[in-house]
Amino acid sequence: MKITVNNLKDTEKIGKIIADCLEKGTVLCLDGDLGAGKTTLTQFIAREFGVSEYITSPTFTIIKEYEGRLPFYHMDVYRINSEDDMYDLGYDEYIYSEGVTIIEWSRKIKGILPEERISIEIERFADYARTMVIYGKGKSYDKLVKELKKYENTCN
Repeated sequence: MKITVNNLKDTEKIGKIIADCLEKGTVLCLDGDLGAGKTTLTQFIAREFGVSEYITSPTFTIIKEYEGRLPFYHMDVYRINSEDDMYDLGYDEYIYSEGVTIIEWSRKIKGILPEERISIEIERFADYARTMVIYGKGKSYDKLVKELKKYENTCN
């Protein structure tokens, strides 16, 4: 599925829809160039998910934990050198937990990502305009596609 967002308000709406579809154990993978909007989308999702803290990119800490309606884990694997490094950080304890995990730069660890996940590739084509290609597998993904189709129908 492909969605175009033209401004931050559209991105915020998509973030709300995503947040409403997240359930315990959901893994959301975000990929795109630097400045594509991965952290901005994460901020909108987290706020709607009930996280009261301000979300920043955990580039140097790799993993940050927050409390929302479920535990909320935010990973940025930009600086990870290997998939083995992720296991040293306790990666599987987050992924297979009762929380929700968002992973920025997930392509770097694609070999250890769970099969059931939501993946979003963000491409910037203007100041605030983005194309989001969304694919995945699992219950949360199916629910998200259904909700995004409703959103598309109200935008056209």
